[in-house]
Amino acid sequence: MDENEKLLRFQTKLKYMFNDPKLLKMALTHKSYAYEQSNPTYDMYNERIEFLGDAILEHIISDLLFSQKPEIPEGDMTKKRADIVCEASLSSALKRINGHDYIYLGKCEQNSNGKLKDAIVADAFEAILGAIYIDGGYDIAKEICLELLDKEIKTILAGGTLNTDYKTQLQEILQRHGNVKIEYVLQKEEGPEHDKSFTIDLFFNGRKIGEGTGKSKKQAEQEAAHKALIDGGELLGN
Repeated sequence: MDENEKLLRFQTKLKYMFNDPKLLKMALTHKSYAYEQSNPTYDMYNERIEFLGDAILEHIISDLLFSQKPEIPEGDMTKKRADIVCEASLSSALKRINGHDYIYLGKCEQNSNGKLKDAIVADAFEAILGAIYIDGGYDIAKEICLELLDKEIKTILAGGTLNTDYKTQLQEILQRHGNVKIEYVLQKEEGPEHDKSFTIDLFFNGRKIGEGTGKSKKQAEQEAAHKALIDGGELLGN
């Protein structure tokens, strides 16, 4: 599949056709991919447009909560907004339309299953929203955002919670096997003190079933459990 066809397919899933497809390409480009090109610049990858998308997302969900939930106080609105726009929520929403398959990643991130990492997918969600806002305006960005997050919004507004504790989910499934040994083992710690990255291997009864990377050990453990839940297959009874 060439790049034009790839972008066209994703726009079909997104239900929005860009006037400037280059904005979508930028939104889907992780810096690891850009850094593999010669002389990468800020307009080649999605961090700046993600910054914009994050602000648009907060505005859209704040507007929704203010309009639809006039009975709840500011503190509760803040919590509900945080639940809706959390990393795992945005990642889940984009994965529902297989958006993670269209992210441009460098070889290192590809080899570590970067397309499944909530942090990378959630950042792409915000960047895509920012790109739609630039390309088509606020009203279109709002419409698409609310459609993508419809499941999460309905759950939170109904008083429910989004179960994003993958470690607990996995533990409950594995314990069906009876006595089990679940271990999260630190394999790598990289980067400067202010920007560390941790890699965790997950073992079930001595067998490796997942690997995760994150900015904290806790985040890496959650990512490892999430990967195991996705790829567990026969082991998890899927």
